[in-house]
Amino acid sequence: MSDTAQAVEGEDDGDPLPSAVVPTVGTVLAALTAAALLIPARDGIDEPALWIAAAGALLTTGLFLTRRHELLERRLAGPAAAGSSLLVVLLSGYVITQGVLASVVLPGLGWSISLLFAAFFVAAGTVGIAVADAAGLSSRGVKRRLGLTGEMLVLAFVGLIGISIAAVFLSLPVQLLAGEPTELQWTVVEYLSFAVGLGGVAAGYLAFRGRERSFIDLEAPTLWTVGWVVGGLLLILAANLGISSLMTAVGIEGSDHTTTQRVAENPDLLLVIIPSMILFVGPFEELLYRNLIQKSLYERFSRPGAIVVASVVFTLVHISAYATAGAGQLLASLSLLFVLSLILGAIYERTENLLVPALVHGCYNAVIFLPMYL
Repeated sequence: MSDTAQAVEGEDDGDPLPSAVVPTVGTVLAALTAAALLIPARDGIDEPALWIAAAGALLTTGLFLTRRHELLERRLAGPAAAGSSLLVVLLSGYVITQGVLASVVLPGLGWSISLLFAAFFVAAGTVGIAVADAAGLSSRGVKRRLGLTGEMLVLAFVGLIGISIAAVFLSLPVQLLAGEPTELQWTVVEYLSFAVGLGGVAAGYLAFRGRERSFIDLEAPTLWTVGWVVGGLLLILAANLGISSLMTAVGIEGSDHTTTQRVAENPDLLLVIIPSMILFVGPFEELLYRNLIQKSLYERFSRPGAIVVASVVFTLVHISAYATAGAGQLLASLSLLFVLSLILGAIYERTENLLVPALVHGCYNAVIFLPMYL
């Protein structure tokens, strides 16, 4: 067992709260998911995937109940509940991409919410609870991991704010010297802001946590590094092609990135965007999301768990960038982004060298935009 795994298990010893708390939470979440799916199914939405998802949620509820009353071993019930919840996530997500939202208005508030989106997100949380239960984590252990996840989410969104603040200050000299920036000038400022904003936030977080510069996993390139970069780039491009083809085959459409729409209107922007992906976006996004967020998550999560959680954070932060179409298209694009982030996280975990995922990420982005220039 690795040192990380030993630390994860050891930290939960002596929890004064009853062991049934985690499966009880899982039961509540699974029951809420089932209710959110059964209401539109009862209302006559003719979608087989919806009925299967509802059955999966009911199965998950039953599995957690058996765990709560100690009728089934956690090493059997936990993985089964995680698997059935994951199926619910996939099926409810598919239904959403088909344009079914099952929106309802909350009484007294006038707010409209989508029951399908509620089921999707609650089922995703249920997967995490099921994994925690299978691993034998106590309620204290779950709380600690949720706390660290929340901290990483805050750090990620502070990174977005940092980019915006940096853009304001970097645009000031341009405005003073040349007046209102052109779109090309603003694009230069925008990508320089990635370096200044994310780099500044990263430095601030390291100082806040009292971590040395050695926390940054940056090593000189070698032939081994080049091999990982080439192999990682081919893998992530193949994953993009495969998943995109699968989505097309089942009738799922994604949304365009906001940058893609800008490039369609002004192709000259690619002269700035393509090199910036390699020089700024890839390196500084990987610095924040992999070297800081994912590595910090190693303190309480297993390595695979940290990769998944960091990828969730990475995906959530990119919602605004893909919010160019309907809810179904947005979810499809974010699902693809999540898988690609898992690959980058795995590459970083294997190599422990920021240079590798930074180059893979940057080159991947550049390759995606390159056909628009040719």
